[in-house]
Amino acid sequence: MPELQRFAVTALDARTGGPVRTSSAIRLAPAIGVSLSAFVLFALRPAAPQLHTLGLGILVVSLLAAILIDRRFLDDSGLGRDLSLIGIGIAIVSITSVEADVAWPSFVRIGVVLGLAVLVPYVLDRALLRRRVVTFPWRSHEKKTRLEIGYVFLVPLLGYLLLPFYFIRSGAYLNWPHITDLSELLRFFVGVNAVGTFDELFFICTCLALLRRHFPLWQANLLQMVIFVSFLWELGYREWAPLFTIPFALLQGWLFAKTRSLGYVLTVHLLFDALVFLAIVHAHNRDWIPVFLY
Repeated sequence: MPELQRFAVTALDARTGGPVRTSSAIRLAPAIGVSLSAFVLFALRPAAPQLHTLGLGILVVSLLAAILIDRRFLDDSGLGRDLSLIGIGIAIVSITSVEADVAWPSFVRIGVVLGLAVLVPYVLDRALLRRRVVTFPWRSHEKKTRLEIGYVFLVPLLGYLLLPFYFIRSGAYLNWPHITDLSELLRFFVGVNAVGTFDELFFICTCLALLRRHFPLWQANLLQMVIFVSFLWELGYREWAPLFTIPFALLQGWLFAKTRSLGYVLTVHLLFDALVFLAIVHAHNRDWIPVFLY
């Protein structure tokens, strides 16, 4: 396969179809603004709800700046168009708190909001813009390397060693409800996996894919990481969680770019989330699942 056709090798300029090797600061600025808006809306807003207006303001200004700078909003290749799809998803998520809550009303509310954050940009890309930029490629039909296969097994091991220590020693497990009821435990398990799936569908398959049309992989990956980690902070991964959520978000983006396989990165994520579920349940009920080291 020619190098320029490999998603992992180089970004493709949305206008020319050629490789993007550099991006000017003026084009990068609105994309940074979109990521910054997510940081305000997701990471800062839980402690200061009044920042919701500021976050939306940063988002709107960044999108307007992208349209003015690029001046190709009506063009299929416009930076403003692609950032707008990301911004719509961010705005949808921001309309509700995603802090962990397994009560039925919250379970349904969060599920609907996260579903719309993925679905709306996808539908707009297909039905309104008549493109196929936002896709969810399940597998790439390319043989995985030994390193990629090994990583699938390494992630659960790292989760086993890291997560109980993090949740219990930092007290972060208190960001999740104390659950003993079977129905709530089942909802919690479903919720953990649903959020993990949302992470890959929105941050990787949507945000990263749209950013890659305009910026090299390393820049696009850093931009999506800020959005990804900010969301995880609101979800409950606080205290010193960014020490592992930042590398995880960057690795997931890089692996998707390399493998072009949603199935692969989602498998990695859900294996990690299985340990998240077990570690949080154990942290709240120390006599349950007494198999962890911390």
